[in-house]
Amino acid sequence: MRCKTLTAAAVVLLMTTAGCSTLERVVYRPDINQGNYLAANDVAKIHQGMTQQQVAYTLGTPMMRDPFGSNTWYYVFRQEPGHEKVKQQTLTLTFDSKGVLTNINNKPALTDHKG
Repeated sequence: MRCKTLTAAAVVLLMTTAGCSTLERVVYRPDINQGNYLAANDVAKIHQGMTQQQVAYTLGTPMMRDPFGSNTWYYVFRQEPGHEKVKQQTLTLTFDSKGVLTNINNKPALTDHKG
Protein backbone atom coordinates (compact mmCIF):
# COMPACT_ATOMS: atom_id res chain seq x y z
CA MET A 1 0.00 0.00 0.00
CA ARG A 2 2.80 2.37 0.88
CA CYS A 3 4.51 1.70 -2.50
CA LYS A 4 1.32 2.66 -4.37
CA THR A 5 1.06 5.91 -2.39
CA LEU A 6 4.68 6.85 -3.15
CA THR A 7 4.22 6.01 -6.83
CA ALA A 8 1.03 8.08 -7.03
CA ALA A 9 2.75 11.02 -5.32
CA ALA A 10 5.68 10.82 -7.72
CA VAL A 11 3.35 10.78 -10.74
CA VAL A 12 1.40 13.80 -9.43
CA LEU A 13 4.65 15.66 -8.76
CA LEU A 14 5.94 14.95 -12.25
CA MET A 15 2.68 15.99 -13.87
CA THR A 16 2.56 19.31 -12.01
CA THR A 17 6.17 20.19 -12.85
CA ALA A 18 6.09 19.00 -16.47
CA GLY A 19 5.86 22.57 -17.81
CA CYS A 20 8.60 23.99 -15.61
CA SER A 21 11.85 25.09 -17.19
CA THR A 22 13.81 23.30 -14.46
CA LEU A 23 12.53 19.94 -15.61
CA GLU A 24 13.12 20.93 -19.26
CA ARG A 25 16.79 21.59 -18.56
CA VAL A 26 17.20 18.08 -17.16
CA VAL A 27 16.47 16.64 -20.61
CA TYR A 28 19.63 16.56 -22.74
CA ARG A 29 19.47 18.52 -26.01
CA PRO A 30 22.60 18.58 -28.14
CA ASP A 31 23.88 21.76 -29.76
CA ILE A 32 23.13 21.73 -33.50
CA ASN A 33 25.32 23.75 -35.88
CA GLN A 34 24.56 23.83 -39.60
CA GLY A 35 26.04 25.60 -42.59
CA ASN A 36 29.16 27.65 -43.18
CA TYR A 37 30.91 28.76 -39.99
CA LEU A 38 32.86 31.89 -40.89
CA ALA A 39 35.43 33.45 -38.60
CA ALA A 40 35.25 37.25 -38.38
CA ASN A 41 38.85 37.64 -39.58
CA ASP A 42 38.07 35.59 -42.73
CA VAL A 43 35.02 37.73 -43.54
CA ALA A 44 37.16 40.86 -43.03
CA LYS A 45 39.47 39.66 -45.84
CA ILE A 46 36.63 39.85 -48.39
CA HIS A 47 36.35 43.08 -50.39
CA GLN A 48 34.77 44.33 -53.59
CA GLY A 49 36.79 43.61 -56.71
CA MET A 50 37.76 40.05 -55.71
CA THR A 51 37.05 37.21 -58.14
CA GLN A 52 34.86 34.20 -57.36
CA GLN A 53 37.99 32.04 -57.13
CA GLN A 54 39.57 34.36 -54.56
CA VAL A 55 36.41 34.42 -52.45
CA ALA A 56 36.02 30.62 -52.60
CA TYR A 57 39.67 30.21 -51.59
CA THR A 58 39.16 32.53 -48.59
CA LEU A 59 35.73 31.42 -47.36
CA GLY A 60 35.22 28.01 -48.93
CA THR A 61 32.25 26.80 -50.94
CA PRO A 62 29.03 28.74 -50.29
CA MET A 63 26.00 27.03 -48.77
CA MET A 64 23.84 28.10 -51.73
CA ARG A 65 24.19 29.78 -55.08
CA ASP A 66 21.32 31.60 -56.73
CA PRO A 67 19.68 29.01 -59.01
CA PHE A 68 18.48 31.72 -61.40
CA GLY A 69 21.96 32.73 -62.50
CA SER A 70 22.28 36.14 -60.87
CA ASN A 71 25.72 35.23 -59.47
CA THR A 72 24.72 35.53 -55.82
CA TRP A 73 26.36 33.36 -53.17
CA TYR A 74 24.91 32.70 -49.70
CA TYR A 75 26.98 31.67 -46.71
CA VAL A 76 24.51 30.69 -43.98
CA PHE A 77 25.37 29.52 -40.47
CA ARG A 78 22.61 28.41 -38.10
CA GLN A 79 23.39 27.64 -34.48
CA GLU A 80 20.84 25.98 -32.22
CA PRO A 81 22.20 25.59 -28.69
CA GLY A 82 20.43 22.93 -26.66
CA HIS A 83 18.41 25.17 -24.33
CA GLU A 84 18.90 28.64 -25.83
CA LYS A 85 17.55 30.74 -28.70
CA VAL A 86 18.42 29.89 -32.29
CA LYS A 87 20.95 32.21 -33.99
CA GLN A 88 21.52 32.59 -37.73
CA GLN A 89 24.21 34.52 -39.59
CA THR A 90 23.87 35.15 -43.35
CA LEU A 91 26.59 36.53 -45.63
CA THR A 92 25.36 37.36 -49.14
CA LEU A 93 27.86 38.07 -51.90
CA THR A 94 26.88 39.36 -55.35
CA PHE A 95 29.14 39.09 -58.39
CA ASP A 96 28.87 40.78 -61.78
CA SER A 97 28.74 38.92 -65.10
CA LYS A 98 32.56 38.69 -65.14
CA GLY A 99 32.67 37.01 -61.73
CA VAL A 100 33.92 40.07 -59.82
CA LEU A 101 32.53 40.78 -56.35
CA THR A 102 30.29 43.87 -56.41
CA ASN A 103 28.25 43.72 -53.19
CA ILE A 104 28.72 42.33 -49.67
CA ASN A 105 25.76 42.02 -47.28
CA ASN A 106 26.60 40.57 -43.87
CA LYS A 107 23.34 40.33 -41.94
CA PRO A 108 23.71 40.23 -38.16
CA ALA A 109 22.67 37.17 -36.24
CA LEU A 110 18.94 36.65 -36.07
CA THR A 111 17.51 34.99 -33.00
CA ASP A 112 14.35 32.93 -32.89
CA HIS A 113 12.55 31.49 -29.92
CA LYS A 114 12.78 27.76 -29.43
CA GLY A 115 9.66 26.17 -30.70
